[in-house]
This record gives sequence, C-alpha cells and structure tokens, in this order.
Amino acid sequence: MTDGPEVGVVGADTDAVVAAVEAAGGTPAVGAARRVAGESDLLVAVGEPALLSLARASPTAPVLPVGAGRGVRSVPPDAVDDAVAALVAGEFDRTDHPVVDVHVADRTRARALLDVMLVSAEPAQISEYAVESGEHRVARFRADGVAVATPAGSSGYASSAGGPVIAPETDAVTVVPVAPFETDIDHWVVPTEGLRVSVERDETAVHLLADDRVVGPVEPDERVRVTPAASLTVAVVPASQSPFPIT
Repeated sequence: MTDGPEVGVVGADTDAVVAAVEAAGGTPAVGAARRVAGESDLLVAVGEPALLSLARASPTAPVLPVGAGRGVRSVPPDAVDDAVAALVAGEFDRTDHPVVDVHVADRTRARALLDVMLVSAEPAQISEYAVESGEHRVARFRADGVAVATPAGSSGYASSAGGPVIAPETDAVTVVPVAPFETDIDHWVVPTEGLRVSVERDETAVHLLADDRVVGPVEPDERVRVTPAASLTVAVVPASQSPFPIT
C-alpha cells in the first residue's frame, strides 16, 4: 500500500508511465478519461488524443501531457521518469489553458481544447462566412472554411493557414479563413466571449469540426456560438517543452 496520490493515466502505451508512477510512490489508475478525471489527484495524458479526451472531461486535477504535441508544455517520452517523479512529489507549476464550448442553434454542442472549424464537406468548394464578436461584425468572406483556434491550438492548423501563434494563457482566440477566395485577407484575434461564426451562403454542405472530430452539419444562417468552458490545468515540470514551435 502507498500513501502517495492516485494518478490517473490516459492514453496508449501507458506501461512506462505506470511504472514511473509506482516508482515515485503514487498509485496509478489506467482508464478512460471520463472515469479517471473525477477520481484522481493527478493526471497523465499520453499522446494528443488522450489530452483532448481529458479536456472534454473537464478535470479539476492538473494534467501532465506526455508526447502530446505542441501548443501545450508537453514532456518528451524519454523524460517520463523524472517528469512523473516531479508530478507525484508536487514539484510542478500550473498553467491554465482555455477550453471552449461550441453551440449550433439548440441541437449541437461540443468542447475543444485546440480548435473549431467550419469547413466544406467537399474539397475546394467555397462558401461565404461571417464572424461576429459581441456587437460587432468582424468580417465576411468567401473561403473553403474558417478556423477558430484557442491559444493551445493556434500553433497547429490555424498557423499553417496563416494565423498568429498566441501565448497559452491569453484569453482570446484566433479566427483564420481557410483557403480564402481573396488572397489578401486579414486574420483576427478576438475575445472568446461573444464570438459567433455563421455560414451566410453555401455551395456545398458545411461541417462543424471540434479538435478534428466531425460534430455535425451547419446550415446557412445558423450561428455557431463559441463560449469559454472550464480551463484545463497543465502541470509544468522541468522537462516540459516550450509551447511555441521552434524551427
């Protein structure tokens, strides 16, 4: 028996993490995100899919990402022993990453840590989109789609589409047209609260994606509302890498 904390472990290839937790004096609990999120003192997410599933589960315990990609301060797999030892010992800092809820009319709801996209169901099919922030209409443009990225997701697809990378703690999102009809078009950084994106006119079906998962269709003139959700607390240990991509 051990008096150490219970550490929930989510993801694939978790054997090394389980061994590290036991060596550090903790009690590992491997399982699905929704089960371990509410029962664990600490959490470890192995791989980006595991991190995303924990974000959807809204845990209150801090999460140590391992091999979870850029955008968060993830630990490389070869540093897992020291990282888990620091986690179990309580020797870590905390960084809160904004998470967003997404609503379409009254029928669809999703949660995302990285990004939300409206995108044409068929490649190279242009539709018309509008972006509103609070009482202001920010933009109207024709494009294959539009990406709304949180700080954690701003270094991913939105960045490759030309958007800026923003710091993890920033209380804002980036809005980036995907393959716009105009070649010289702005990108926007706006508050999360009060953000709405809509399809003004479509030439093909438009789908809503949340963290690259297809959520459902969006019809013309339906507003997609983006609102803040409970943030995800990430445990930052000495082995945690920078959230900014370095080339």
